[in-house]
This record gives sequence, C-alpha cells and structure tokens, in this order.
Amino acid sequence: MRVRTVRWLAPVLVMAVAGFGVVVARSAGRTDAAAKGRVTARNVIFINGDGMGAAHREAARLFYAGLGGRLTMDSLPVSGQLTTSPRDPATAVTDSAAGASAWATGQRTYNGAISVDVHRNPLPTLGAQAKAAGKATGLVTTAQVTDASPAAFFANSVDRAAQDDIARQYLEVSKPDVILGGGEDWWLPAGQPGAYPDKPAADPEEGSRGTKGDLIARARADGYHYVSTAAQLTAARRGKLLGLFANEELFQQKPEGQGDVYDPPVSLATMTRTALGTLSAERNGFFLFVEEEAVDEFAHNNNGRRTLQAMGELEKAVTVARDYAASHPDTLVIVTGDHETGGLAVEDTATTDESGTGLSAEDGPFPIKGSPLKFNLDWTTGSHTAQSVPITALGPLADRFTGQHPNTYVHEVLAPVLTR
Repeated sequence: MRVRTVRWLAPVLVMAVAGFGVVVARSAGRTDAAAKGRVTARNVIFINGDGMGAAHREAARLFYAGLGGRLTMDSLPVSGQLTTSPRDPATAVTDSAAGASAWATGQRTYNGAISVDVHRNPLPTLGAQAKAAGKATGLVTTAQVTDASPAAFFANSVDRAAQDDIARQYLEVSKPDVILGGGEDWWLPAGQPGAYPDKPAADPEEGSRGTKGDLIARARADGYHYVSTAAQLTAARRGKLLGLFANEELFQQKPEGQGDVYDPPVSLATMTRTALGTLSAERNGFFLFVEEEAVDEFAHNNNGRRTLQAMGELEKAVTVARDYAASHPDTLVIVTGDHETGGLAVEDTATTDESGTGLSAEDGPFPIKGSPLKFNLDWTTGSHTAQSVPITALGPLADRFTGQHPNTYVHEVLAPVLTR
C-alpha cells in the first residue's frame, strides 16, 4: 500500500467428574455454553479486505449477488463493527500498518509502525506467539508478503518500508510455516533478480532491492520449499512453503484505463486453499492471515471496476475459509477491513455527480445482478477515511464480535486462543 471498554475473562477450570478427566474452558458469562460442550476455537482464519468498508461490501453484494442476494462474507452468522483510530499525533485516520498492529498486538500506535508502540518499542505479535505456543502459522496476500498488514502479525519495525528486514525476521524470528504472495524484490539483493526480472515492462520501477542477502536461498536452507509459479504451487509438497509470485503486488494498481490490471498469477482463493492444506496437519491448530490488498490499492485510484473485481476474488477466498470451517467446527473465521479507502458511497444512477470530474468522479453505471437496475460508485477521496468497518465471523468465539468495538478488541478475543 501507499502509504475497552469491555473486557472478557477466559479462565480454564479443570474438573474431575466421576471417573472422567474433563477439561472445560469457559469465558466469564458463558458457563452455559461450556456446560453444553460447545466446541472451542483451535484454528483461526483471519481475513483482511484491505481498505474495505461497508460500501465496498454493499457494492460487491449488488454486483455479484443481486438485490435479494448475500455475499458469503455477509452470511457469516455474527456481525459487528470496528473503529479504526490510530494513536498518531498527526492524524485520526489510520494506515494499514497501525491498523494491523492494533489487531496483532492489542495496542494502538502511529502510522507506519509495524507492531511497535508509540515509543518504538517492539510488541509481542499474535503470529509469533501462536508459533511459540505450538500452532502452525501462515500468511497469504496479493500484496508483498512483507507489506504492512501481514508484517504486523509476524514482525516488528519502526518503519513499514523496511520490507527486506521484515522478510529476514520471518526467517529468523517468527518463522511462519506458509508464506504466499508477492514481493520477490525484497528477498534478493539489488541487481540480483530472481524468477521475476528487474524493470519489467508492466512497471519499470520494480526490481530486486534487498539489503539482507539472498533470503530465498536462506529460506531454502531453513527447509522451505520455494515456488514462484502457479504450476509449482500446485506441485508443492506439504511442509514449510515460501511462494513469491511477482516482483511486488500481484496486480498493477494504475488509474483506470492506464495499465490497471488485476490478473494475479495465483488467485487468493488458491493460495488460501493451499495454505489450509498445509497448516491443517498441525494437531495443535493453526493461525492463518489472509489478505486481499487490491481492494485498497484500486480504491486509492477510485477505480470502481477493479475494486469490484478485487472484492469478487476476496469473496472466493472467504468461501474457501467458510467451507473449511464447515468441516472443521473448531475453526474461527473472521472477515473485516483494516480501514476504509476512498470515502465510497453506492448511489443511484439518476443522481448528480457532486464530486466533479477529477479523481473522485463517479464510476458506473454497474449492473445489479439479476435486475435491470444499475448503480454508481461515488468517491470522496483518494485516501483512507476514519469510518468504522464491518466485521463478520463464524465459529467458536464469533459471538464476541457482536456490537461495536475498537480494532484492538480483535487481539483481546484472539490472544487467549493463539497464545496458550
């Protein structure tokens, strides 16, 4: 990218019952659920539609499901809202680094920070803690794998731009089992291209730029199977897996009609399915972070067509996660966004475009599936906004997300599951 008021207790009580050793995990106020033997969360799939607010979800619903339809992400049984404020002295509007750091650490911080506090001290992250607790961990994204949102769960940095050092931390510190996405440039020294050449025609500014040595070779030495194409991913054996499928993001986020392309070499759904196949082998459970970056990037350019396309691919990945949870009831699935991008509104085609003819001009009309009606997308900014974002969830502990909460509340819910 371009840049508590409510607290729950989760004690574990060990009870001996007439010849049986019964371990009952209960949250305060939920003893009835424990008594009924409700399944507890062992796996967590956390899905980030980067930049996705309520209007993005509604536009995608109309476009893909129609007036009476529902997206998979909106059909998850529990819904609520998250506020997104950072702790930044200059602004009340978050960036992705501060937003994801709030999820991963439970603390608000300044924009650009990767899981460090406002004094630049590193904070424990859920991804690293889950690994230390014996769970398998992974991340998949259509951004660089070292971009702000995934990085916040697996690294610490005072500056999100230090992506080569974030890659180094993946290998040396947090050690996620599965790493799939873009950003090969940050894993190789400047002037040493890998599977993807420097200065490609689609974007001549891209090229290898790391300062930490050949991290792909180091990953291989550490036991990762490295893949760079869809065919290699399909053929990859189970085990530690590193897949980098582009120099940078898996798309070209240019203004509409100026080389904007959303055609990832590997789909987000495929990467998610592959990651789940590997991580599910861990008997202690797993944590998987999934991100569709293109929602944010195309919304920054007020590119309605590509934003809808990215939302459709995110929806497919959510369906993969939902289907996995259907056969693994100990899996908690969460879908949300780190912030809203574009100040988006869904409007009738008969309304006047109040935003004029510049970057924030209306997009459309777009068809409503199964209807003769159409809608426009009206943008108010090319930046992030401070809007609250929807959160939907399925599985054990999903009911905790009912109502409105700060983004740090995600950590409050997930920490007892992932760190013990």
